[in-house]
Amino acid sequence: MPQGERPGSDGEHLVQQRLGTTERADRFYRDQVLDHLNARMQEFVARQEMFFLSTADRHGECDATFRAGPPGFVQVLDARTLTYPEYRGNGVMASVGNISENPRLGILMVDFTRDRIGLHINGRARVVMDEEMRAGHPGLPVDPVPGRRAQLWVMVEVEEAYIHCAKHIPHLQKVPPQQRGARAWGTDDIKRKGGDFFGAAAEAGDRAPFRRPERKNEHLRGGLHEDTQGEAPAWHGAGNGSRAAAAVPGADDFVGELNAEFLDRVERVLARAQPRRAAEDEPEFRGWFDRRDA
Repeated sequence: MPQGERPGSDGEHLVQQRLGTTERADRFYRDQVLDHLNARMQEFVARQEMFFLSTADRHGECDATFRAGPPGFVQVLDARTLTYPEYRGNGVMASVGNISENPRLGILMVDFTRDRIGLHINGRARVVMDEEMRAGHPGLPVDPVPGRRAQLWVMVEVEEAYIHCAKHIPHLQKVPPQQRGARAWGTDDIKRKGGDFFGAAAEAGDRAPFRRPERKNEHLRGGLHEDTQGEAPAWHGAGNGSRAAAAVPGADDFVGELNAEFLDRVERVLARAQPRRAAEDEPEFRGWFDRRDA
């Protein structure tokens, strides 16, 4: 990121100011937020078998989903680029559709079984056909399982990478292979995909067709706009350009008023909370993904 620019959004900077956490946030930004994947992060990514993915369309409508594969299914191409395959799914293509409108995405990888730690990766993405991807990167593995053969690849330009702390991550254990049962990669069998587990299909005859509520983005001053050169949509209005926005004076007219009641409520709760005090002999902890490895 450019020298002197703070990571994060104008909104989070404003909330930090209101709640008095700016100094603590700056310490986290300084010690833990990178604009690339350092050596430890790359090793961590290379052995993960799953991650959580967040995308949004051009209206700001969000989608959160889950991706999984064998270790190495997420490929680190270099310190600022990674890629992951899109397997055969339910045909909805929600994430890829969102990326086609809005290239911003967020990835959260969590190791529940060994290190009990997480890694956030935020950046810009583009969708690449499998043939094109392999032409540019012939060393990509070819998976022998038909349901794990990539139809598309999502290539991510890393803009932020930082730790998700361990304190609330449960420690899980893997089920032994003989007890797991085979995963039905790529299947169209309804039962093997989970059937109507939540009963949505059973209710289909008793409910009106789904209609999305009218989209309103009053909280985004200026809304969203399509770039005239056919590029991906960009955020318009406050927050576009420099994300630091100096001391965020221009943010309070569209975020401060919107969140005033919420912030007042948060401040009342924090006023009653007792801060945690570290033990005198507690060593300084600089994190699993130490900037000194950068």
